[in-house]
Amino acid sequence: MEQATSNKSTNSFLIRNVRMDDIDDIIMINRLSLPENYPYYFFVDHIKDYGKAFYVAEVNGDVVGYIMPRIELGFSNLKNLPSLVKKGHVVSIAVLEAYRNRGIGTALLKASMKSMKEDYGAEEVYLEVRVSNYPAISVYEKLGFMKIKVLKHYYADGEDAYLMATYLT
Repeated sequence: MEQATSNKSTNSFLIRNVRMDDIDDIIMINRLSLPENYPYYFFVDHIKDYGKAFYVAEVNGDVVGYIMPRIELGFSNLKNLPSLVKKGHVVSIAVLEAYRNRGIGTALLKASMKSMKEDYGAEEVYLEVRVSNYPAISVYEKLGFMKIKVLKHYYADGEDAYLMATYLT
């Protein structure tokens, strides 16, 4: 468990590993925060398979955010020569709107990235983000993510995505 606090003393939050009984809260946050939604079993599978790197954020005992990753073996997104690497993939990250801009998303991402490296041996991490999601892109860039390429019409509504990646150091 990791305690994190933002600048204002009233905005303290807790980052902790997911538990199976968090799933209903996570699905609610996913539905309220993102147009990309997943079925119940998808969350269950990710908790079972990648639970050490799957985190939630709590404020006053309520789950207000989550990060759902997976670990993959595939071609590097960062190296010029084709090489197989173990990499983390941020499948979904969301924080309820009322709790944004407090550092919760950053803390979730940092905790998950640390676990991807230490618990799963991942060398790099990547994610997809809407090209219009400037606040998220800014956070990712501050954490060392680089825009690797544009994924045309990636989202169901036709919007493009940036594939962003960084090394896990």
